[in-house]
Amino acid sequence: MNVAIVGGHGNVSMRLARLLAARANTKVTSIFRNSEHSSEVAATGASPLVLSLEDEPKERFTSEFEGKDVVYFSAGAGGKGGPERTRKVDYEGALKIFDAIELVQGTKPRLIMVSAIDVRDRSVVPPHYTEEDLKHSDATWNAIGRYMQAKYDADKNLVQRTAFSWTILRPGRLTNEPGTGKAVVGKAPLGAAISRDDVALTLALLGDRPDAAGLAIDLNGGETKIEEALDAFIRKGETDFQG
Repeated sequence: MNVAIVGGHGNVSMRLARLLAARANTKVTSIFRNSEHSSEVAATGASPLVLSLEDEPKERFTSEFEGKDVVYFSAGAGGKGGPERTRKVDYEGALKIFDAIELVQGTKPRLIMVSAIDVRDRSVVPPHYTEEDLKHSDATWNAIGRYMQAKYDADKNLVQRTAFSWTILRPGRLTNEPGTGKAVVGKAPLGAAISRDDVALTLALLGDRPDAAGLAIDLNGGETKIEEALDAFIRKGETDFQG
């Protein structure tokens, strides 16, 4: 497998790169903007590629996506640079990657998009939400609404694309606790949290699941082995995207 990770110096991305690079016959290219991080990224086993999502044209990314089997989008402004930069990276940057994949000649890579739980049209309340979920939803949107809106707008654009296969993973609040290998996959409670280790594991598993195409998948802390929970959700084939 030949994989590219956009946002390759992120906390989840670094964990994902280690998992993928440890596999036999898997090549990982991690794309990030700051050359000072090259040695740190290389230590994961990935090939570092300095390329700015904000500044480089989509055609530059297309050239890097040629021959790739999977592209992961795990980039984000991380709250740095204010709302304008959040919009530029989390929304405009995502669309740049979608466009770049569409420009790939021949077989296009699959896209696995890292989004966030509860990214949705807020006028549509998912039927499985509890009163507790709604409280958590209101608190999250009040605190980081611009980020959530940027992610929602990017996801909404993506689900209309038909030129390539895509899957959206929407994890809950992230922690640096050691992974448990367990989670709730699909219709996950908003008040829980999940370790970055377990998000990376889920992303790695999705790389082997082309049958997850067209699905948006919620993920949060739980008690079911991730492989089993993910397989059950994919087999069910019901997206969690609300929009």
